[in-house]
Amino acid sequence: MVLKKKKEIQVDAFFLDHHQLEKLQSKYDIMPLVKQMDQSSAGDPMVKACLDVLGETYFSLGAKNPLKKVLASSLNGLPGHLMVPAVQSFVGCLWEELKATDVYLYRKVLDNLASCMEDFSLGTVTSNVPLVKLFLQKLLLDIQEENRKNHGNRIVQTQLMHDLLIAIKVSMMLIQKLQENIQGNLWKDSESFVWQSMCSLLKSCTNFLMDATLLQTVQTTSGLAVVLFTRAMYEPVEELPSLISALLRGAVEHSGVPAWFLRSCGVLCTPQLPGSVLLFLCHGALAMLDWKNGSMGENGEKLLLDIASVLLSLSSELKEPSVATSLSRILVIWTNSALAALVSGSPDLKLKLNGSSDIIGKLLEYIYTHWDHPLDAIRHQTKLIFKNLLQIHQTTIGGSNGKSDPFFARLIKHLLSLDWHVKGKYTSLGSLVECVGTENILQLDRTIPVRILDVMSDQSLAPYASDLLETMFTNHKAHFTLSFQKGTWIDQWHNIWVSPLLVILCEGNHDQTTYIIDYYLPKLLKCNPDSLSYMIRILQASSDANLGSCSTRGALGALMACLRTARAHGHLELSNIMSSGLVSTECIKQGLVHQHSQVCIDALGLLCETHRTTEIVSLEEMQLIQFFMLYNLNNQSPSVRQQIISLLRKLFCRIQESSQVLYKLEQNKTKQELVEKTTKMPPLRILQQYKDFMSSVCARLFEVLFPGSSHPTRFCALSILESIAEIFSVPKGQAQVFQLDQEMDSARVQTLIQCFASTFEEVKILAFRLLMKLRDVALNLQGSENLDLLFQAAIDLSTSTKPYDCVTASYLLNFLVYHKGLQHICLGKRLEHNSQLDENTSVSTVEKNTLAVIKLLLVNIEEEIFQAKKSLLQAAASFPMYGRVHCINGALQQLPFNNLTLVAEWKEIVTRLILMSYSLSAVVSPVVQSSSPEGLIPMDSDPESADRLQMILHEIQPQDTNDYFMQAKILKEHCKEGSERLADQRPMKNTCMEMRGKDRQACDVTAQMVLVCCWRSMKEVSLLLGTLCKLLPSQTTSEPSEGLITVEQVKNIGDYFKHHLLQSRHRGAFELAYAGFVQLTEMLSRCNSESLHKMPERWLSCVLEEIKSCDPSSTLCATRRSAGIPFYIQALLASEPKKGKTNLLKMAMKELISLAAPLNESLSVIPQVHALNILRALYRDTRLGENIMPYVADGIKASILGFMSPVWAVRNSSTLLFSALITRIFGVKREKDENSKKNRMTGREFFSRFPSLYPFLLKQLEVVTSTLNSETEELKIHPSLFLLLLILGRLYPSPMDGSHSALSIAPFVPFIIRCGHSPVFRCREMLGRALVPFLVATEVPHTALALLRGLPDSAAPGMRQNAVHGTLLQVFHLLQSYLESNQFVSLDFQQGLCDIITFYQCLEDLVDFLRMQFLDFWEEMKRVISDSELVSGIPYSPAVPGLVQYLQSITRLVISVLSVTAGPDLQSCASAAAEDTARPSLSVAHLLRCEFHEVRLLALEAILLGLRQRNSKQIAEGRGGALCLPTDLEDTLLRMALKETNPQCFCKVLEILYNMDLRNVLPKTECSIKMNPNQLLTWSLNLVDISSRYGLSNFSPQINIGLSDTLGLWKCVILLLQNEDLVVRDAAAEVIQVAQSEKKSNQGTEFAFRIVNAPMALDLAFGIVCELLQRWGEIHAGVPVLLEWLLGDTDLQRDGDTSEEDDSLFDKGEVNFWAEKLTHVRQLSKHLLHLVSVTHLTLPDHGELNHLSGIALDQAQRIEHLLGALPPVPEFSRTPEFTRLAIQKERISVCLKILNLLKPDDTYKNENLEK
Repeated sequence: MVLKKKKEIQVDAFFLDHHQLEKLQSKYDIMPLVKQMDQSSAGDPMVKACLDVLGETYFSLGAKNPLKKVLASSLNGLPGHLMVPAVQSFVGCLWEELKATDVYLYRKVLDNLASCMEDFSLGTVTSNVPLVKLFLQKLLLDIQEENRKNHGNRIVQTQLMHDLLIAIKVSMMLIQKLQENIQGNLWKDSESFVWQSMCSLLKSCTNFLMDATLLQTVQTTSGLAVVLFTRAMYEPVEELPSLISALLRGAVEHSGVPAWFLRSCGVLCTPQLPGSVLLFLCHGALAMLDWKNGSMGENGEKLLLDIASVLLSLSSELKEPSVATSLSRILVIWTNSALAALVSGSPDLKLKLNGSSDIIGKLLEYIYTHWDHPLDAIRHQTKLIFKNLLQIHQTTIGGSNGKSDPFFARLIKHLLSLDWHVKGKYTSLGSLVECVGTENILQLDRTIPVRILDVMSDQSLAPYASDLLETMFTNHKAHFTLSFQKGTWIDQWHNIWVSPLLVILCEGNHDQTTYIIDYYLPKLLKCNPDSLSYMIRILQASSDANLGSCSTRGALGALMACLRTARAHGHLELSNIMSSGLVSTECIKQGLVHQHSQVCIDALGLLCETHRTTEIVSLEEMQLIQFFMLYNLNNQSPSVRQQIISLLRKLFCRIQESSQVLYKLEQNKTKQELVEKTTKMPPLRILQQYKDFMSSVCARLFEVLFPGSSHPTRFCALSILESIAEIFSVPKGQAQVFQLDQEMDSARVQTLIQCFASTFEEVKILAFRLLMKLRDVALNLQGSENLDLLFQAAIDLSTSTKPYDCVTASYLLNFLVYHKGLQHICLGKRLEHNSQLDENTSVSTVEKNTLAVIKLLLVNIEEEIFQAKKSLLQAAASFPMYGRVHCINGALQQLPFNNLTLVAEWKEIVTRLILMSYSLSAVVSPVVQSSSPEGLIPMDSDPESADRLQMILHEIQPQDTNDYFMQAKILKEHCKEGSERLADQRPMKNTCMEMRGKDRQACDVTAQMVLVCCWRSMKEVSLLLGTLCKLLPSQTTSEPSEGLITVEQVKNIGDYFKHHLLQSRHRGAFELAYAGFVQLTEMLSRCNSESLHKMPERWLSCVLEEIKSCDPSSTLCATRRSAGIPFYIQALLASEPKKGKTNLLKMAMKELISLAAPLNESLSVIPQVHALNILRALYRDTRLGENIMPYVADGIKASILGFMSPVWAVRNSSTLLFSALITRIFGVKREKDENSKKNRMTGREFFSRFPSLYPFLLKQLEVVTSTLNSETEELKIHPSLFLLLLILGRLYPSPMDGSHSALSIAPFVPFIIRCGHSPVFRCREMLGRALVPFLVATEVPHTALALLRGLPDSAAPGMRQNAVHGTLLQVFHLLQSYLESNQFVSLDFQQGLCDIITFYQCLEDLVDFLRMQFLDFWEEMKRVISDSELVSGIPYSPAVPGLVQYLQSITRLVISVLSVTAGPDLQSCASAAAEDTARPSLSVAHLLRCEFHEVRLLALEAILLGLRQRNSKQIAEGRGGALCLPTDLEDTLLRMALKETNPQCFCKVLEILYNMDLRNVLPKTECSIKMNPNQLLTWSLNLVDISSRYGLSNFSPQINIGLSDTLGLWKCVILLLQNEDLVVRDAAAEVIQVAQSEKKSNQGTEFAFRIVNAPMALDLAFGIVCELLQRWGEIHAGVPVLLEWLLGDTDLQRDGDTSEEDDSLFDKGEVNFWAEKLTHVRQLSKHLLHLVSVTHLTLPDHGELNHLSGIALDQAQRIEHLLGALPPVPEFSRTPEFTRLAIQKERISVCLKILNLLKPDDTYKNENLEK
């Protein structure tokens, strides 16, 4: 049952004036009059009055008012004898409407005219009055003139454009109605008024069509109107197609055209029409002419073909995104028209539209070029074009069998040979499947389903692949159903479509399985729901053996995924499969805590997602959800967290909606009995279960918000609580099963408030949003004392030196301003009290409190700015000002600016805020605008350093004269003195500042502090000003009193942003100034004030002029990638409306490209550098979208030409620009493989999208080739060669390449072949690949053979090895590409391949020649190694530049030679003497003893690689096992493990030991490192804190260890289970897997968790330890050890130093953001309590316990003392100390509880044990 809300219908009001009311009131009652009306009453004045009022009412209603249609419908039913007076009344009303002269009121008249002609017979008659046509003529001219007057005012022009569009559409409707309702050709008289009006309208529409400044929609509609008007007026109609053909071809003969047409459309009769005009004319012809039934004859068929030719020629010219989209849409219309024309077309037309025809071939070329276009719309239209083309061909072949048709066969062959990364392949194959059937395609390649599933690991391809699979398996099922008997084909269908799916679900990678489940599985089950039972049967059979791992789902995970998808789509009931035993509760539990996070999500989804949102949640489901929440809230993956929150939200919605159904059923006894039969439970009991469940969920969520809980846990808990608060908040009066506010108490509110102290802002946001939803309860639970403490904490935090503290302060203040007592309790004693505000009850609490808080912050910050002007260093160290501004900004975000009461006060505040912003900016801007802001104020404590600092400041600040910059300050000596002096001069209200002055005698300031203070202040000022700008009303013509900010202030803010964006050097400062400036520019783009909306254009012109002028006095930054200049221009261009003409973008790009690629090289390079940097930013800006694409080709040219500049700055900027353009063209890199086809495109597609690059690249390649001196083999590399290769190397050939391409790529081939002889290896390698896309597949054998024949004879003098190598590389890549492209090998290619093989046999002489040089080569290698410092010793210091890199190169050479001589390849190509000659004089052991850790690291990596390769080879051969190294290496590695100091090398040594066979190594430890195996185990356990996961699982099976070592090993496992690295936790969880598997095998059939996540593994680990102690009888010895674990670190010394504050702003040291100490404590205590309860353990007179008890009691006292010594609300002021002490307090409390239970005199312990 699904509850549906009733739709509310809104009816707009309409008004009758006094005159209309009088007319109605003068007549008594209209209904009796209507009943008495007959034909004699038609002239009655009362009838006329009624009709007049109805007419006036109709015209006064808005276009979207529903009453208008009701009235039209009623008037349509008037009796015939009343039609004449009704028409008269309507004509009179219309006459009044048409008297409108205001251009901006025309829209209402147009809407009324349009309404009259839409299915309204009375209105249609009325609208045919001649005055309407006259009005439309005048309207079109008036709008055109008004548009000209408002040039530049985008808002007004946009409104006028839409009015003009409606006017043209109304004109078209009028002409269509005219043709329908006027009989005969009298109106076609050239002297008639109607004809003259038609000519005038036609002329206006023609002018609009030719006007490129108008919106494209206006031009498009004008094209439709021109053809429509011409069709209505032209005679004979049969010649109209010929006229339009002549217009499109530019071949109109004036003598054969009517005079009226030349007068109206003379501008169209020119030989060369603009491309866009031709496009819109084609659209008009296709849409307005009748293509059915062959009504236009041969001329119509010729026009159809001409339109296709014009459109296809335009496709290579029109590249602007909006025009290209229109072109693709018009091509779809053309294919539809062609299909209509073919039905009754001539045989000649069918021949010309056959699949093998030229037009269809060109259309296929268009499809292949655009099916991977970046625009979705074009890709979609391309799909439709291809689908229609197939239908066109089917129509042309008539009843022939499409399956055997050569056109279809050729298409299938070519499409299957395409790479699977081409998106167009999927849509095209899907269309072909509908024509020829799946079976015919599978006969060519049975592996297609598997190959498509393999592709689905790429999310960008997964939707396309799943759509194709759906088309194929649906078609295949339909084929089987028709061809075979029911039930005989299902196994075959399952083998093809289901079995590959199950294999991938079990063993596939994460992405692949996820996308298959999301996209493919639902479609498969929808097609054949019965397949679910097949899936369950197969997966159940292997689920116990294949549980999966951390990287694979296994059969269990696949089963969870299938069940989840099936239940979500209504294919199964969970209760049915659980009751039938198909899936057990334990199985789902195992899924809920699986090591693979996605299996957990699928198991949760199985419980939460249902097809019916009102399905009752069973008790088993609720219990499983509670179990899930115990172990899955602390997940580091954001995507997993979001899925958990989303699924639980669905569950809560289901509970809420089903509870509403249950409440209704409770009132209906009959239906209640039905519910009890199905659920075996009365509705009230189910509702009580719901309430208990939701209470327990909330209790669990608040429980995990303990001190020290991780960010993932808090994020999940707060998000889920927010969902609960939102879902269960229904209107009053409606029964509600649960309400969160009833579960709240002061402790829980305090818990939420403490979340503000989190260093993660998203936790603060979630806590704030939740408190806002529970605002009433949360504020009522705040006492006045606590409120004052929180407010004081917020004020103190707002001036903290820690950047995140001010964010905490902001959220605290935003929460407190909702408290009604804030003014009285907190603000009264800090601020002057305004009694008038208290008396004004109309002012909201939030507005009053926010105003007061901002005033208080403003007073404080004004004081601090005054102090900062005297000493910026003092301000940065003691009271950085950005926190106050951040709090003000946050407070402003809470205000409803459209509904303020205290407007005058707010105006004053806004003015003060703006002035404060300018003042603060003036103080801090010199730092961020300096040449080197990052190190401006170093720490100096001696006068000599201060003198040097003064000199540096003078050099880097030539324009600044601020006194504080010219005086270096030594704060360590004078801080106390200076603070006292400042305090004497002016009293400070900042209590936090006073506290600092009292507590600390010296104040250290670092460059980092100063810089953070300055750039964050600039950031907050920019965001504040951006926020204030939005307060300007959009209608600035209104009264000045209505806006809180004036136009003049906005202009000043704009000038401020301009100054600082163009002056700032620090990236943080100008990036965030940009964020504020964007808010300003977006506001200006929407403002209708002419002076404001033209400001961006004026600013853009000014900055471009300043860049161009290259004025020596200019302060623009030419370094730092032009600093803020690109951001400034980005903000100006990105705010421009995207749907307009983007004139600013066009102007800017034209100027920038001319500067980036200057024609005159003598000009200064600074403008060129600026232009290149700005272009790079614009090409990277996603907001500009496809509007930037027409300028990409020019950008490529500028970057390549700039790369040849002699100036380094230009080359550097050109390189960055080129990189951005490569990403823009080929997409963001999606694979590590540089040669992956995912970031490439075909040569045809590239040159089709960027045709101007064809001649440019060809010319550049020719220039590059000419610089290569092949005779002398000199190393001459043209600067642009590498850039050219980067582009050409990203192109690849397509099997779809044909002869219809306009740009032949053959001219590139000889130049690429010639460049392939380059002496640079990297160039030869890239050129080998670059040749491939320039050859058609049929040319590959011929070209490869020609290249081989061009190789020199081995005996020829001066043979160049580089040339030989380059040629062979090109041949290799040609053949490899051909064979990898899935081409069907033709007989020609087979013959060519035979010729190549034959030719290779002739190359044996060359190979012999190379073999002869082998010995000389290795001898040279050996000499280089022997002469190196690795052999002779290193006499240099490590500080010698380049020494480390040199030694690394020599080491790599040694390793390479060792790897070759150790392998079988050397013996196969040389003699034993050669092997001895080649062996180097260094060993790996020698490298491991080198003093340089870089050398040791390379050697260790080589050893590890060799171990893994040989290990995998042994496993493949069936031998398995770890490997042994030479004895000297084993000894060396063991010694290194003890002595290695470099962490990277140490980690590699441990990894090598992990991969070795310890059975062979352990016996040698006594001899090598003087350790027995037990000592080695102890040593390894002590390393857990600093090393990784290696070496744990290999010790315990071989060594006999005692209880102490066993517990030490388990402690190590537990520690690793809490490691922040997921890989480490997963490896540690494998230990639990082994233990649980042994437990399952020992205990028989009892269920045991095996593949579990780390939180569950941690819980199981404690349980296993307690079980082992019980099994071994070691409880008395083991429990004290576990209590020591529980008590934790007994050293509280660090907690005592809470008064000392860390001045480091960002360095937090080693922090584990995942582990939760209290989770560890609670799990351990749970198992200890259970152990004590089960065994009834007492430990009388146990010395160890007494010692532990004493320590715990002592610590408890110290903790209480330390907590008492903290300042008020320490959770905010001293968060780390408070958290640490709170955690330790709970540890001690739990430990003391267990210790008391263990004492024999505790008589009540067994009764209270489980509490």
